[in-house]
This record gives sequence, structure tokens and C-alpha cells, in this order.
Amino acid sequence: MAEQAADTRPAAPHLGRAIRARRRALDLTLKDLGERSGLSVGFLSQLERDLATPSLSALSGIAAALGVALDSFLAAPRPASGLTRRGERPLFSTGAAGIDQIRYERLSTAFPGQSLNAVLVHVPPGYESEAVRHEGEEIAYVLEGSLIVGIAGETIRLDAGDSLHYAAGQAHRWTNAQDGWTRVLWTGTAPIFDRMREDR
Repeated sequence: MAEQAADTRPAAPHLGRAIRARRRALDLTLKDLGERSGLSVGFLSQLERDLATPSLSALSGIAAALGVALDSFLAAPRPASGLTRRGERPLFSTGAAGIDQIRYERLSTAFPGQSLNAVLVHVPPGYESEAVRHEGEEIAYVLEGSLIVGIAGETIRLDAGDSLHYAAGQAHRWTNAQDGWTRVLWTGTAPIFDRMREDR
């Protein structure tokens, strides 16, 4: 895919260090953060040592558990309006630059009362996310390639043109088991980007 050659916007430098600093500032243990975010202590430990790359959903849960906006951990653009154009949306990721990693193009914006978020997700070959659960609902629509979604003990394969709508409170994970990149339109109600307040 042509988009994959583009430069990406990585997570803020030293993502693990930033998460650890915020956790310690709140006097939380890894166990506390795990209970708040629904992630395992082992994964969080690896993440804080920059040995693991979180999905956007996982990073959103961590940010919520730490009482900060997701944007504080991402070097992601804030669109000035609701209009985005093909080829003009910067890519960003939640991992270190220089390796194949899951990448995102932000489609949604923020305005008073906004509840939906949407991103184009570029999933590299061999990628497997950690299992996450959170409030709300999600729709995954595969534009290119194929995606395996594990949810509530069931494994569902989605090929180009297939979609899946599910309650995000069920543990779910994504896997790209094929050799090429998969491109997914993701829409959900999880507050993955900082919402505008009514008084802004």
C-alpha cells in the first residue's frame, strides 16, 4: 500500500517512561494500574520498559486510568475541522519508529457533544494486539487484507468488505496473520481522543 511508505507520527518520546512517571506521581503500583486499565501487570511492566507496543485502545485505557488525555501520550495532530482528505492525513503510531508497527490515520474530530471516534488502522503483517475491554461499542470494517478478531472466546476472520460490530466490554483482540498489511476502518465510542468540553 502506498500509504505505508509515508512517515509516521510516533508516540511521545519515552512512552514507557511517561507512563511510569505518571503512575508513580499518583502513587499507584503496577497492580493498581492493571486493575484500573484491565491490562496485565506483565504487559504494563514491559510497556514501561519500552519492550511492548500498546494498541490505541490499550493506551486509551491506561490514559483514563491515569487521569490524563490520550493526546498527552501521542504526537498526534489535532484537526482544525471535521474535514480530512486522502493523502493529507499524517500517520501516527503508539510505538517506536523504524519497525513495522500498527499505524493510525485520525478521521474524527472533537466538538461539543461528540461521542464517535474513527481512525483508519494500518495493521502490519504478524501483528497481534493484547486483549482489551472497555465501555462502549466498536465497528471494524476491513478495507484491504484480512483481520482475525478474537472476542468473547470466539475467533472471527474478516476479509476485505467484511465488518464486525461488537460491544467493547467483551475482551477482544486483533491479529493480522497474513503476509501483507491490512487496512481497517475503525469506529467506536471509546474516548480515544480528548473530547472538547461543552464550554470550549
